[in-house]
Amino acid sequence: MTSLVSGHGHTVCVTGAARFIASWLVKLLLEKGYTVRGTVQNPADVDATAVGGSGTCSAGDPADTDTDEDLTDDKAKNAHLRALDGAAQRLTLVRADMLDKKSLDEAFRGCEGVFHTASPITDDPEEMVEPAVNGARNMINAAADAGTVRRVVFTSSIGAVYMDFRHGPSEEVDETCWSDLDYCKKTKNWYCFGKTVAEKTAWELAKERSLDLVVLNPSLTYADAAQAYVHVRDVAAAHARVYEAPDASGRYLCAGSTLHRGELCRILAKLFPEYPVPNKCKGGTPETNKGCRFSSRRLTELGVGITPASLCLYDTVSSLQHKGMLPRHNMN
Repeated sequence: MTSLVSGHGHTVCVTGAARFIASWLVKLLLEKGYTVRGTVQNPADVDATAVGGSGTCSAGDPADTDTDEDLTDDKAKNAHLRALDGAAQRLTLVRADMLDKKSLDEAFRGCEGVFHTASPITDDPEEMVEPAVNGARNMINAAADAGTVRRVVFTSSIGAVYMDFRHGPSEEVDETCWSDLDYCKKTKNWYCFGKTVAEKTAWELAKERSLDLVVLNPSLTYADAAQAYVHVRDVAAAHARVYEAPDASGRYLCAGSTLHRGELCRILAKLFPEYPVPNKCKGGTPETNKGCRFSSRRLTELGVGITPASLCLYDTVSSLQHKGMLPRHNMN
């Protein structure tokens, strides 16, 4: 696989494009010059000739089952993608269902790369496990059948890495680690169970279909009181880098520092003293919970930096203020 200096002239598909990580990835890919095809549940206002078939619908010819209210809601859900620089020229939204392989066949047609970010996020076993696994299976088969896809980047999770009773507090966890399925069942952590089985399914099928697969495992909320943090811009950059780097292979953890909730609050209180942020655990509970230490060494060796947790928190609050979701308070 040759290295890509620029995305100009190259078409890639991002599944679940309207979601948080995927939206930032679409933004970055457009900035790099790629032509992006994003799958969404209902694009509502795309050109029906963009890909062809029933996978898309146009503004003047919406799907028969959609009401005017449905279309308005769908347009609103995708409006942030439409507003991105370069979207008018190089972004196409197509309808696709991860459980409908034919819709993925249409979405991937002519694409050189696939970024599979779409996945259920729930601890309901019926809604999590089977859809995640079957979606991964359909995605790999559709990418392999396309005949043009040179690499697939699969968004997994550290939920597929750390859930193992043998991982003690402060122990380093890296890409060689896998969540223990029996332990996931015992603790009823169906999200981690589903992500683990889905990733393993993708690896097995990609090998069978001779498809170049690279997996990214970004962080998520950890345990009861300790969390691992990573900036969404780092996650987007990691996706693009493992796609473009010819020597990228295997799994890549993308996780920053693991902080206790009390430590997080103290950082926020220092950064934003104008807000009444608590700096002690409720009832004086000691901060005894400690999470694993996640190693992103492989990713940093590819040139992707991990933003410090304090800056992640600062950017989060600043973004909420800028969007009017959090009132600004003067220090007077």
